[in-house]
Amino acid sequence: MRSQIVGTGAYAPAKVLTNADLEKMVETNDEWIVSRTGIRERHIADASEATSDMALHAATKALQMAGIAPEDLELIVVGTVTPDMPFPSTATVLQARLQNKKAFAFDVSAACAGSIYGLSIADRYIASGAVKSALVIGAETLSRITNWQDRNTCVLFGDGAGAMVLAPATSHDRGILSMHLHSDGSYWPILNSPGGGSRQPISQKVLDERLYTIRMNGREVYKAAVRTLAEVAQEALVANRMAPGDVTHVIAHQANIRIIEGTLDRLGIPLAKCWTNLEKYGNTSSASLPITLDEANRAGTLKPGDIVLMMAIGGGLAWGSAVVRW
Repeated sequence: MRSQIVGTGAYAPAKVLTNADLEKMVETNDEWIVSRTGIRERHIADASEATSDMALHAATKALQMAGIAPEDLELIVVGTVTPDMPFPSTATVLQARLQNKKAFAFDVSAACAGSIYGLSIADRYIASGAVKSALVIGAETLSRITNWQDRNTCVLFGDGAGAMVLAPATSHDRGILSMHLHSDGSYWPILNSPGGGSRQPISQKVLDERLYTIRMNGREVYKAAVRTLAEVAQEALVANRMAPGDVTHVIAHQANIRIIEGTLDRLGIPLAKCWTNLEKYGNTSSASLPITLDEANRAGTLKPGDIVLMMAIGGGLAWGSAVVRW
């Protein structure tokens, strides 16, 4: 049995922070940001909004599209590195807000790869017959862990949520064909948020030095991302006896336009096949891939039978890919 994505949804907070706004906050400018990242603006959560609030909006839209009642869900997986609280999981908070008593719910921490990791888990549960419906969410309030005085990172991130609803495939030749996950913990120093955990608990030092915020070696992340994404995408194509030319659409994590361009160049896939929206949202981490999928889906771009290649990479490093026949 295969699983199939039967509903998608997305949410972005109302507040928009433009590059012009950032020029007033740190030493940067629109030309510098756009030329190096492709980002023009990003959405920032209101002070009253938490990760589960955004997840609820995205989930509601996805469930409506799928025609599945919230109370009938059997599995809820939330990918996030910005949960509402250390515990319980944001997934259980979301479950309560959906008034669901049937599902088992938990979070996945794989940074920007969180939603593709979650998708893989849900796919396996449905393919095995253990559950008949699953909700996968990527949701992040990255503005809460962004250092707004660090011009190298604060220009990159935004808040948002994306959702995917999975059910058994209605046809033997449609659905998720394969998924491929990898990680390499030796890369953890190049992308992390070092403070606030058990190694460096919240303290005045953590607060003063902003150790709870995102730290990144951009050059090393770029090199690792292009190499690993190209490799895992190729792995997925080979597993399905496909060539790059067989891909109809690419749905990729929206971190940096240079990473997307570099990866597709290695694969020999035209950029025109890749839906991009990072100019509007920036890097929304685990929310990025499902937000992008929802945009492409609601635009009518994805047609039955199309081959969709998905890929994402995040801190860990953790990365993955999927091939879907829509």
